[in-house]
Amino acid sequence: MDVDNNIQDVDVDMSNPESDWFIRTLSQTHTCLQTRKLRACTASLIIKKILDQVEANPDIPLRAIHDHFQKTYHVGISMDKVFREKDKGLQSAVDQLFPNSEHKYSTTIPEFEHLMKEFSQYDNEACEWLKKITPAHWAVSHFLGRAVSDALISNMCEVFNGKIDKGRNKPVIGCLEYIREYLMKRIGNVMKEMKKDKGPLTPTTTNILAVRKTIASQYIARWNGGDKYEVTGALQDQHAVDVRNQTCTCKKWELIGIPCRHAIATLNEMSKDLEVDLDIYKWVHKVYFLETWKKAYSFKVDPIKGRSMWPKSECPTKLSPLHIVIRWESLRKKEDKVRVKGQAKRRGQVKVME
Repeated sequence: MDVDNNIQDVDVDMSNPESDWFIRTLSQTHTCLQTRKLRACTASLIIKKILDQVEANPDIPLRAIHDHFQKTYHVGISMDKVFREKDKGLQSAVDQLFPNSEHKYSTTIPEFEHLMKEFSQYDNEACEWLKKITPAHWAVSHFLGRAVSDALISNMCEVFNGKIDKGRNKPVIGCLEYIREYLMKRIGNVMKEMKKDKGPLTPTTTNILAVRKTIASQYIARWNGGDKYEVTGALQDQHAVDVRNQTCTCKKWELIGIPCRHAIATLNEMSKDLEVDLDIYKWVHKVYFLETWKKAYSFKVDPIKGRSMWPKSECPTKLSPLHIVIRWESLRKKEDKVRVKGQAKRRGQVKVME
């Protein structure tokens, strides 16, 4: 460190340990990589810095983005974070290339058909190719709601694959040990988060409901005298809610299992009747409750002893080769027969050609 608090690269002569150290060369610049974790390194900052790379090469490997970012800005980031921000960078690139286009998914069949018609006017060939695939495999509007999720991508699997990336190149036992240690750490971190949460829903579900409650306050629900309500909002957003079957014509309640804005608006209208006992948590699917979350992580990974304390197996670790006796005389006779047959076939082919 010099007088200006700058790091300098120094070459020291230590040929004689008993004598003092002498500086042989002094470099004004240093090339050592010193990464550090900073709270200022947010998702928006990463997207801004890697957007040009993703636009130029959408297939750029995650490792290349990770190494380039660390070497350029000397900030340590995980591969998982790079994976998430690359997807967001792709979305930002699409938004810049097509600023007038709408990026959304339809949850009803009429909306799906309308969007497919618009897409056919933009690229009819791509639309015809897409129609050959059954919509139930890729369109949210055709989902049945059995999975209680509207996820269309495999991010859950990709996150796990990204976590075990460092253990893939190890031998089988080392790879399994890496996965076991990761699972122990993951379960422990989730259990700590569960203790902080008071419930009755998971933190993510609670945030989703809070946002939908704010939007639902701008909707008007009209009762038909039975179990159904007509809910109207801005921009011709009008749907019918069936309280008994817990369904809405927007299908978001059925797909995800969390009351949509129309259902919450219906609940607000029903709350005006003091005789009706209302509880919004009864309308939420059980998979989003904190108790269900705890049951999912109730199976623990037990710690094990070190490898030096493992019991030794009685199975032989060395496999000796099998003792095979070969009779060379019989083998030579077979080779001679094969040679004679081969010569006969060749002579026959020559006679036919003549």
